[in-house]
Amino acid sequence: MDDDETRRRFEHVALPHLDAAYNLARWLTRNDQDAQDVVQEACLRAMRYFASFRGDQARPWLLTIVRHTCYAWLRENRPAELVHFDDEAGPPEAAAPPGDEPHEHAVRRADRAQLNQAIAALPIDFREVLVLRELEDLPYRDIARIADIPLGTVMSRLSRARALLRVALQPEARPRTAVLRAVRRGEAP
Repeated sequence: MDDDETRRRFEHVALPHLDAAYNLARWLTRNDQDAQDVVQEACLRAMRYFASFRGDQARPWLLTIVRHTCYAWLRENRPAELVHFDDEAGPPEAAAPPGDEPHEHAVRRADRAQLNQAIAALPIDFREVLVLRELEDLPYRDIARIADIPLGTVMSRLSRARALLRVALQPEARPRTAVLRAVRRGEAP
């Protein structure tokens, strides 16, 4: 296979998964520019080794390369973020409201922002499996292959990530918002 044919095949097979690659890199690095750099490097690596790609599962294959590239980048640029947790220890143990009212829209936007912050605050081991499962909708088997961990560990980390999110999103964990009330003339607000 010549270089042009390899490039065309790579574009056809791998490039449709760039959004998923960026999404994973963005959640792992927690920075748009860093994610773009990581995905670019991962695509260069993927292209370099594309001749060895066998099969029809390009998405997990590319995401595996993105994951490895992310971890290499994090080791070099932010080693403190690579704190791993024991999968055996467990953490302590939201649907959008209907309607299109402005206040409901504002509440949904605030809830989405809080959810994004809670996901970003998860330890990287939990964040990666949660992103791959919930945002990229990958099967557990593919997540295990991408993260290079046993299937049971995927399920354990996903369960712990969800539990940590539940705790982070509890009403008592949320910052208090001001309650609007009518103020009578002459009364201090």
